[in-house]
Amino acid sequence: MVVIIFKCGEVLMNESATMENLEGEEFFDALGGSIESGCNEEGGDSNGSLQSDKVTLHCIGTDTVSFSLATYASPVRYKLHIDYSSNTHTGSMETEDCSCVDVEGLHPGTDYTFTITRIAETVTTLSVITEPVPPEAIRVSDVNNESLSLQWDVPTGEVESFIVACCSNGELVQQLNTETNTVTISSLRPGVHYAVHVSTQLRNGRISKPAVISAKTMTDLEFQLEDLGLKDYMIKKISLSKILEIDEKTITDQPLNCKSEIPWYFLKKLMMVNVTARSVKLASGCDLVKDDASGTTKLDLMNLLNIPNSGGTLNPLDLITALFLCSDGFVQQELALKMSMCQYSVPLLLPNSDKEQCTLMLWALRGIVKKYRPPALSESKGFMEERIVSSELPLISFVRFGECSLSKSEILNKLLSNSQQYHDTFVHHNMECGDSPRKISNGLAEITWYLPCGNKNMDIFSEPVAIANLRGDIASFETQFSFLCQTSAAVFVFFESGLSGFKLLNHQNYKSQIFLVGNVQSRTFSLIDMQEVASQLCLTNTNIILKNKHMNDADFVKCLRKTVSDAVDNQHNKISVEKMASVAHELGVLVEEDSAECQAGKKNAEAITADIENILQYKKDQLPLRGQIWSELTCLEKEEFRLQKVGSQNIEHYRSNLQEQRSELRKKQNFLAMSSVMTCFISAISNQCIERRYFLKWMQINLDNLSRIKISDLRELYKEKSKDVGNKEEIKDIDCQLSNSSLGVEHFFREMGQIYEASLYLPKTNPSRQQLQHLPRLCAQLLLDGFPLELVDGDASNIPLRWVSDVLSQLNDLVSPKNKILVVTVLGVQSTGKSTLLNTMFGVQFAVSSGRCTRGAFMLLIKVSEDFKKDLNCDFVVIIDTEGLKSPELAQLDNSHEHDNELATLVVGLSDVTIINIAMENSTEMKDILQIVVHAFLRMKEVGKKPKCQFVHQNVSDVSAHEKNLRDRKLLLEQLNEMTRAAAKMEKKEENKNFTDVMEYNPDTGNCYIPGLWNGNPPMAPVNVGYSETVYELKKNIIQLLGKCESTSNNILEFREWINSLWTAVKHENFIFSFRNSLVADAYMRLCTEYNKWEWEFKKEMYTWVTNAETRISNFGTVAAKTEISNLREYITVLKSEATTELTKWESMMLDNLNKYFEQPEGHVYLVEGYREDFSNSIKSLRRQTERSVFDQITVAADIKKGLKELDKIRATYTEEIEKAVCALINKCRKKQVKMTDRQLDESFNKMWAETLNTLSFSAQQTSDIFTSVSLQLQTNISPKGSHACELLSKKSLQVCGMEPFTYKPKGTKEHIRNRLPGWIPWTDVVKAKQEIADSVISSCNDCVGDKVMRKTNYHDTYIQEILHIIDERLNKADVDKDIEFEVSLKQHICGSAAREFQKMHEDFIQENDPYRRLEKNKDKFCEDFKDVFNERDQCQKKAEEFTDQCLEPAVEDFVYRSLGLDIVDKMLTREEFSTRMSFQYSILLDLISKSDFKIFQNYICSYEHYVKSWISDRIKESFSSESALCEFEDRHLQSCIDRINAAIKKAKAEKTDSLKTFAENICKELGDKLVISQDALDAFMVLNKADQDQFAHWLKECLGGMTEALRDKFKNITFETKLTHLRVKPQNEIFNRVIGCGEQCPFCKISCDAGGEAHTEHFASLHRPNGLGQYRWDDSKKLTTDICSSLVISDLHFRCSATYNEYHPYKYYRTIFPDWDIRPDVSLEASDYWKYVMNKYNKEFAEAYDAKPADIPAAWKKITEEQAKESLKESFYIE
Repeated sequence: MVVIIFKCGEVLMNESATMENLEGEEFFDALGGSIESGCNEEGGDSNGSLQSDKVTLHCIGTDTVSFSLATYASPVRYKLHIDYSSNTHTGSMETEDCSCVDVEGLHPGTDYTFTITRIAETVTTLSVITEPVPPEAIRVSDVNNESLSLQWDVPTGEVESFIVACCSNGELVQQLNTETNTVTISSLRPGVHYAVHVSTQLRNGRISKPAVISAKTMTDLEFQLEDLGLKDYMIKKISLSKILEIDEKTITDQPLNCKSEIPWYFLKKLMMVNVTARSVKLASGCDLVKDDASGTTKLDLMNLLNIPNSGGTLNPLDLITALFLCSDGFVQQELALKMSMCQYSVPLLLPNSDKEQCTLMLWALRGIVKKYRPPALSESKGFMEERIVSSELPLISFVRFGECSLSKSEILNKLLSNSQQYHDTFVHHNMECGDSPRKISNGLAEITWYLPCGNKNMDIFSEPVAIANLRGDIASFETQFSFLCQTSAAVFVFFESGLSGFKLLNHQNYKSQIFLVGNVQSRTFSLIDMQEVASQLCLTNTNIILKNKHMNDADFVKCLRKTVSDAVDNQHNKISVEKMASVAHELGVLVEEDSAECQAGKKNAEAITADIENILQYKKDQLPLRGQIWSELTCLEKEEFRLQKVGSQNIEHYRSNLQEQRSELRKKQNFLAMSSVMTCFISAISNQCIERRYFLKWMQINLDNLSRIKISDLRELYKEKSKDVGNKEEIKDIDCQLSNSSLGVEHFFREMGQIYEASLYLPKTNPSRQQLQHLPRLCAQLLLDGFPLELVDGDASNIPLRWVSDVLSQLNDLVSPKNKILVVTVLGVQSTGKSTLLNTMFGVQFAVSSGRCTRGAFMLLIKVSEDFKKDLNCDFVVIIDTEGLKSPELAQLDNSHEHDNELATLVVGLSDVTIINIAMENSTEMKDILQIVVHAFLRMKEVGKKPKCQFVHQNVSDVSAHEKNLRDRKLLLEQLNEMTRAAAKMEKKEENKNFTDVMEYNPDTGNCYIPGLWNGNPPMAPVNVGYSETVYELKKNIIQLLGKCESTSNNILEFREWINSLWTAVKHENFIFSFRNSLVADAYMRLCTEYNKWEWEFKKEMYTWVTNAETRISNFGTVAAKTEISNLREYITVLKSEATTELTKWESMMLDNLNKYFEQPEGHVYLVEGYREDFSNSIKSLRRQTERSVFDQITVAADIKKGLKELDKIRATYTEEIEKAVCALINKCRKKQVKMTDRQLDESFNKMWAETLNTLSFSAQQTSDIFTSVSLQLQTNISPKGSHACELLSKKSLQVCGMEPFTYKPKGTKEHIRNRLPGWIPWTDVVKAKQEIADSVISSCNDCVGDKVMRKTNYHDTYIQEILHIIDERLNKADVDKDIEFEVSLKQHICGSAAREFQKMHEDFIQENDPYRRLEKNKDKFCEDFKDVFNERDQCQKKAEEFTDQCLEPAVEDFVYRSLGLDIVDKMLTREEFSTRMSFQYSILLDLISKSDFKIFQNYICSYEHYVKSWISDRIKESFSSESALCEFEDRHLQSCIDRINAAIKKAKAEKTDSLKTFAENICKELGDKLVISQDALDAFMVLNKADQDQFAHWLKECLGGMTEALRDKFKNITFETKLTHLRVKPQNEIFNRVIGCGEQCPFCKISCDAGGEAHTEHFASLHRPNGLGQYRWDDSKKLTTDICSSLVISDLHFRCSATYNEYHPYKYYRTIFPDWDIRPDVSLEASDYWKYVMNKYNKEFAEAYDAKPADIPAAWKKITEEQAKESLKESFYIE
């Protein structure tokens, strides 16, 4: 074997080695290698040859080496064995001898020695170095404005360190070495691109090629925005909705943890106008010097010296600059307004350091309106009110040139503050956070205004002046300085030394005076430089203000103030911010108003407002629909509801007239073409969102400016005219103009609403109507954008309901499913700061400017953040601002109190939390307000709403106010209680004694004392920080209250429903008795539905229990009895106890269900809280009724069983005797030992039968005289009625009663009775009414009698007691004058007829159970058994068939019929029409109108109960018309019986009895609680029974199959109607009782009560009808009346009846006569269209049927279509 050894050298290639295939490879660094060859001294070629090999290197990678060895021309195959090693890594491999070898898995940059052995030849050693790997996955982990941080993955290999080189523009900036895989490069320049090279350095010194990455440092602006968490908002700007959003931070005061929280904290404070908003920083370093936990202190001055100034400070100017840069124009405007209210300076020129540009903030400043009093108006006490950007004022600017020791901003603050009160208008170095270095706000020019109050002793400047302040050195901000010099009257330059750049001050185009300000006391001050600059600028001593060593700050400020004042007085160079825009354009300064959207909005707004001269005339010409026509419509609407002017007119004709007038006004509106202005307005708001918002803002600005000018002129004129008392008419006219000269955006929206509402009166296909259908969606979008929606039109005091409803519907569509809302409203006296309070609390924008007191009510939406929704359980909070109560403008009107009541009722009804603004100092005014508010709260309590209330006392600034006002709060509570009692008396709800009865109120927590708004004297006073903080606490309290609310208007659609129903209700004078809406109705329907389910479950369970009990009683004393008790009376006691337990259990369960129902959060259960007691009483009443019924049924069953006991004993004895005789006969015949034929056996049996019967003594069964029993019961019932009743009863025998149809014959003269009747009720109607009542009662009693007779049981006294109970109950409910003659004759008739039926039933029962008859019935069976036994035939099959046919089949059939009734009711109750009484009424009325048949309507009205029963029966038959519907129930019960019988057989067989008799008895006993097995049949079966037990069991099972099929066939062949007669529970009766309810009828129109539960305390009907349909007509004309009682009860008309003792009584106060009836006005004017349509359609037919003349149908009724009638049904019954 030859071994070739290669060793490492220093040359990459030499003669002994060649490098091939290495093209394209580059090496950062490489060490070469040499190859030496030699021979192993001991080795040799196996072929005898020895030679040197060449190794060729192909490739050296980071972890691979590829080489090859020269091959031999030899037939011998060789293998290569390769060993490789380094200091840290060894390995080996074997391969076939081939042209190329690849070695993988090497370590990068490592020196390896390869030993290559060719077997039997040479060993070769090779030394190579792999290439180092550069860093991998290099990335930028962090970047800011001064540094970059990098990170990378560590490569494989022996890495020692990494070399990092940072370059910019090809030049090396920094080079670093790091041993870790991260590095931070600091001290970089902001906003510069850098290339960073990172190389790997190995321990052997080798260096990889570099990995390169590019990165850019942030600009100072980018870094600041990143630091503040505002980076994303640089492009997508902060919107108002984002700022106003309610989140967790809204009500928390957590310390700031990071800088990203600072902007939102600042915005939160600023939006609440808190003057401390600029004091924003993280945790203070001063905390470090606090005492330690043990309370000890120590002296450590060095520690004090080293305490940092503050933690995480940020210069407020940087924060303000950042927020203005990141906000949209509307937020900028709001920020500027709030800052101005805080007396902060606001940005005039906003710098953008990235773009080296600045922007004139003209748009942002447009929202600022200032009021001040110049000297000229001091005596007249007048004032100027102007939009500040339009005010022509001298501008005084302050700038800095070079470094300056004086704090320019601090000096300015002192300049603008009087000695009494200092305020930091400008941020300065000595303010909190003011010493933090400015990063992005240099170049910011701020502006503020000094405005005089007209008091010489207080005003610093007598004229208004604007003050500008440029941040930073003017040498760096030449553009800003040039702008200020061209717009200012004077520029004050703070300068101390340095001449470079001073030429900037000497510019010929500058229009302003230059003043130099310096501090001689400063060490840097150079008098020479000052002299040089002054000389160059040609300044005099008056232009130089120096603070010398004799001056303190006060003297210096005084001197400066004098100079500024002189400069203002001597200059006429005034300029408005608006005019500064042209200067900005010349200098290349951007103006944010130049944006395309803003200019488009401005153009559209000016197109509408430019031509306005006379506001009153403009509104008449351009906005005509919302003017006089809308006012007239409002009056008509209210009159339609209130009928105050109806007088003696027919109500329905009067109302029809009003409807005609309303229709004509709508036609008039549609006739008026849409004005050009409204066309432009609608077009403009249809544009894109941003443009639309700018347009509306411009509209608001322009209209406010116009109104302000007009109102200002009118005020001056008013003052002039007021000097002369003779100008009363002129003064009144000016006063009226003052009220109507306001023109705002809301007027255009009112017009738009009227255009839309009028269009709805056009046909649906009309193009004009279709073109306007998008308007509600536009308005809904505006609501989402933050614009308010006017709910109540402040001019007309009305709500355009259809417009508002459709807007809210569209809003719901836009936000669904996130549509849950909570509502906050404010009420109080006008001009007490309600709108300002809401604006401060929620940051919103309700109008508060002079002359713009809120009229009506407006709503705004505020979004709730996603993370806070779970706490508030809503998506939006709705804020409602209202017109002030006790408005002076309305006080002169007669209905002002009514208007206030309407508004208060509406907003309290809509709100979840109501803020009541009151003033403690004015007790009279407060009392009036409280009375209005308490009325509203009382009304809401009555309809199930309990809004929370917060009383706010403004202008109470003493810190001890809460304690000091304890007595005042007690006084307030006393007054609230007094108001509650007074309101309750007026509202007829006198059970409310205290305010706390009406709502939850705690005097300590329900009051908030708020200091005055201003801290000092306006116009220069900032908002009082105490005001802001207290309002913030109030806000937190309100949001916490909202979190606890069970919202009434849980979502937008329900809120819409509340608006509709509340406003409809307040249109009625008597709110409480007129209120209802779909939410209340829906909640009531849900409750009724649930109650009906519980009621039926209870009834069904007790029906089942009673059936089971009756079965057990029937089987008592027989072999089927399962009880061990032998005494029937004792057993009945046990059953009654069991029944009581069961009843109590179900009663408790129902009461628990009721309580749980009212505890659930959904379903608006709180709206029907007032009905809880009614339903609780209904449950208890149901239990009592059921208990009475159950006990009666048990008693009847027991008494019948007791009566049969003796008969059963006799029958058993007789059967036993017959059996003995038969057995004797068998023995006798067998002894003859002669085979007898069947004929001989029959003759023997007949002879024996006759002989045996002759030996038995049969006594005839005595029948009872049922007439006597019934007479006794009737006498007991009549006795309490008095002697006259008893006398009437004794005059007629019961036997002759009830034989002829009952006819009512009134006693007494016709004239006598007529005197007791109202004029419009004819004599014939009284007789007819009583006859109808009698017929109805007789029908019900006949049904009851028929049911008893059908059962074929014996008579029991409880039967007639039940009938008498029915008669009494029905007569008590009947609304007729019930004379005793009528009652006695009716009872005699019914009882006579019933006694006749019961007598026959009793006789049939006696006959059926006669022992002799029973024996005779079984004679043939006994004979057959006799022959079978005698002939010893197998009886098993025959006896099994007998047992099945005689015992089991009748019992099973009976069980099925006992169970089917409940199944049918169950199935029917799943139908919607039977779920509640109102659903039933809706369904039956809809069915009536669909049939278009007068006779059916007549039957429904005149024979209501009969028709309803018939209708229910038809529905039942319809549901079970197919065989399969009922077969399913029959099969189920049949199978359950079969299963039970099979189980009984199995169990009996298992007991191994010794006789068939015991076996059969065991089967019967097992079935005893389910099936009633005839004892007679069982006894007969046992006679002569010699069958084998096992064989009998076998055949019995076989027979069961035949019985099943037989019964199925039988059920199939019986008609459904026949089956109904066999049912124990009559489905039609059960359902009828369920839907008929209490049976009470409206005292006027006789419509049935719809209330749920039996024991409700108030009756109501959803839909009343014209009285003419109830057969009422006018006595004089004989015409049917058209009056509807739901209209009558709100009219001033009167009625009389027997209940009023024939005295006239106002319909309005009907409840004093009928206190149990709640006749509510129709839910809308169209609600009763159903019956109006019916009466109009069948007017002649009804008149003919009622023997009257047709009614005079109002014109409006004739226009009602069938579809409208059906729609009115839906509306009345709240069907979706």
